[in-house]
Order: sequence, then structure tokens, then C-alpha cells
Amino acid sequence: MTKKVFLLILSASLSFGASLDTPTRTGEFPAEQMKAQNAKIVKLVTKEIKKTLPQTVDKYTTLTDIEAKGTTLLYTFELNTGAKSDESVAKEDRSRMKRAVTVGVCQSSSKFLEAGINTSYSYISAKTKVKLFRFDISQKDCTGLVH
Repeated sequence: MTKKVFLLILSASLSFGASLDTPTRTGEFPAEQMKAQNAKIVKLVTKEIKKTLPQTVDKYTTLTDIEAKGTTLLYTFELNTGAKSDESVAKEDRSRMKRAVTVGVCQSSSKFLEAGINTSYSYISAKTKVKLFRFDISQKDCTGLVH
């Protein structure tokens, strides 16, 4: 994730986190209202990040799209797999990538995850546009990963 995207998510997380710490008159925010608020936040984050796309993440990875689906942020990345076949990348790199992506999301988006805003990272081949793998990350996936 580029520094700009990370800072945008961090800023939104901090703002959102501050609102989570504000008590309501009833003492608890109703679940349906919380879900509706989260969906609005997901749409706002999506709208802002889309303005900056595509973004180069590293020499192999480009963030090409982001979508809002309810309370989930759906990121799409293209991987430049070089000489490796799509099958080889999907088989050999999936578990390593899943761990790295999950740890990164758990660290950078903890307030979102705690509030029930989840993320999904899809990776496609830059050459063939074939889907290589997808990682759906929620708060439960962070248990034991981040201290």
C-alpha cells in the first residue's frame, strides 16, 4: 500500500476511532445505525482512494481499483509476475502473501476492523487479468498476529 493510501486510511481510522470513543446518550450505538455509518465510511474511503488510482505499491504490485460493498472495502491489485506462470504464483506465493497482507491490514486498519469494517484484497495477473488469489480480512483474522 502506498504511503498516500496508508495515510488516508490512517486518518479515516483515527477520525472514526475518535467517534467510537464518544459515548452516546443511551450508552450504546444501535447495531443497525452502526452498520449504516460503517457503510457510509466505506463509501467515503472508496471515493477518496479512487481519485488516486492507479497507484504503484512496489515494483510488482499496482493498486488498480477499490469498491465499497456494504461494510467491506474491496481492493484490487495487479501483480506483475514476470516469467512466472499464473498457476505458479497462485500456488507458491499465496500463503506468504496472505500472511503479509493480513498482518499489514491488522496493523494499519485496526480501528476499522474493530468497528466491523472488513477488507478484501484481490490479486490479478497484470499480463493475463486472471484472478490469482483473494484474501478476506476481518478482526478475527488478527487474533494473535498483532501485539
